[in-house]
Amino acid sequence: MARLLAASGPPRFKGRRQADHFAALCESVVYQQLAGKAAAAIYGRLLAALDGPPTPEAILAASEADLRGAGLSGAKAACLRALAEAATAGTLDLGAARRMGDDDLVDHLSAVRGIGRWTAEMFLMFTLGRLDVWPVGDYGVRKGYALAYGLPDLPTPRELAPLGDAFRPYRSVAAWYCWRAVELGGVP
Repeated sequence: MARLLAASGPPRFKGRRQADHFAALCESVVYQQLAGKAAAAIYGRLLAALDGPPTPEAILAASEADLRGAGLSGAKAACLRALAEAATAGTLDLGAARRMGDDDLVDHLSAVRGIGRWTAEMFLMFTLGRLDVWPVGDYGVRKGYALAYGLPDLPTPRELAPLGDAFRPYRSVAAWYCWRAVELGGVP
């Protein structure tokens, strides 16, 4: 980790932080299982289709063709609609997000169709700035950990979970450096 720190500098979480929790969740949904550049392009097209940042009202008013035309899959369009419906109905309380514990918030967000643990963890890290999130299901974290520690195989999520304990209470920072290891193609 020390070599990754030297090569990458201090972690930067603030670049994607958003005060609008709904828009941040929409962005995380768009980024699910996509490379960053592709996801950014789709999110840009979504913003253009909605004529501004996503709001529950804008998502619900958009046609399926508008959402799909931005590049969203059918599943992601359905997820954004479910997210907008939950926010409008009050079953999703994003105003309470900052006061909720990590596990409770993951459960709360995961109750929305299409929002899973990964999306909730990215929300915790990049929107709320939580420093002790260990996203063991993230392929980049698993691959980066293997690169950083010279493992011959990627650890499974179950194997990786206890390995994060050494980084408490800054597992988000360790995850960030795992992503840098992947970007760098290994540890310098």
